[in-house]
Amino acid sequence: GQPARRVEDMRLVSGKGRFTDDISLPGQAYAVMVRSPHAHARITGIDAEDAKAAAGVIAVYTGKDAEEAGLGTVYSPAADMLKNKDGTPIFKTTRNLIAKDRVRHVGDLVAVVVAETPAQARDAADLVMVDYDDLPAVADTAGAIADGAPVIWEENGSNLAYDWSIGEAEETEAALKAAHHVTKLKLVNNRIVVNAMEPRAALGHYEADRDHYTLYTGSQGVHGMRNYIAQHSLKIPVEKLRVVTEDVGGGFGTKIFVYPEYPLAMVAAEKLGAPVKWISTRGEAFLSDSQGRDNVTTAEVAMDGAGRFLGLRIDLIANMGAYLHQFGPFIPRVGTSMSS
Repeated sequence: GQPARRVEDMRLVSGKGRFTDDISLPGQAYAVMVRSPHAHARITGIDAEDAKAAAGVIAVYTGKDAEEAGLGTVYSPAADMLKNKDGTPIFKTTRNLIAKDRVRHVGDLVAVVVAETPAQARDAADLVMVDYDDLPAVADTAGAIADGAPVIWEENGSNLAYDWSIGEAEETEAALKAAHHVTKLKLVNNRIVVNAMEPRAALGHYEADRDHYTLYTGSQGVHGMRNYIAQHSLKIPVEKLRVVTEDVGGGFGTKIFVYPEYPLAMVAAEKLGAPVKWISTRGEAFLSDSQGRDNVTTAEVAMDGAGRFLGLRIDLIANMGAYLHQFGPFIPRVGTSMSS
C-alpha cells in the first residue's frame, strides 16, 4: 500500500528527456501537412507544381497519390463492435489517409510536402493550391441531428452515427408518469482540446533490405497502434512494423489513437529511401488531434413524495466528429452505463 517512488523525475527536470522530436536519424527529411480551411467542401482540384519546384522539396503527395499507392485507411474497429439499439450495424465512416474528393472538418489532411529542412517544407506547403467547392456544415452538437441539418455523410442519410441504449425503458417511463415530482436538467459539457506539452509527432523509417518499418511516436500504447497500422493502413504482417515510444509529454487520451500522419511518415520514408519526420505545431494540433467531450445531456429524475428516487432517464447526444475514430464511440457508451 505504500506509494512507489518515481525514478524519472531528475532526468526529465534536468533536460535529459528523450521525446520524439529529440530522435533524429541520418539523412532524414521533414514533412509538413497541408490542411483544409473548410469544415465541409468538395476538392475540385489540386495544383502542387510550384510546391514541387520549390527549394529543397523532395516530394508532394495528394489523396490521388495515396490511392494509387494502395494505402489503406485510418480504421475504426469500434465500428465493428457496436450495434444500434435495434441490432443493426452502425454507420462506418471511411477515412482515407489523405482526403481525395471531400473534406469533412477544418484541418482535414489534403496533401503532404516533404523537404530537406522543416523551413523548406513549410514554405512549399504554402504553395500547394487547392480548389474547394464549399458545402454547408454544422458545428452545433444537438443541431447536427435536427431536421434539415447539413448531412456530412450522404451515404448515411443523416448525421446520426449510431443510436444505443441501456436500461428498462418502459419501467422508467412508468416511474416518471407516477412520480410525485420530476426534476429535469439539461447539461452542456463543452468540447475540449487536449493541449499536451509535447505535440503529436512521427518519425518514419523503412529498411528495404528486410522490408521492415519503424515508427517513432509519443503514444499511449505501442502494441495496439502497431496492430492497427499494420492491419488497416499499411496492410502488412505485424512483425514487419515496430512502434517505439520513449518519453511522452502528456497524452490524456488523444495519443492512444492512430492518425493519418503516422503511416504516411513511414510510406514516405519507403518511397524516398530516407527517414521522414513530422512534428505538429501547436495550432495544427487544435485542428487535427482527437478532441473530447462535447456532449448535450438531458436528465430526468422521478421522485416520490419523500424525495426518494424512483427512476432516472438520460438522453445523451455525443459529438463523434467528422469520422468515427477507434475508441470515440465507446466513451459516451461507457458514460451512460456509469450513470446507472
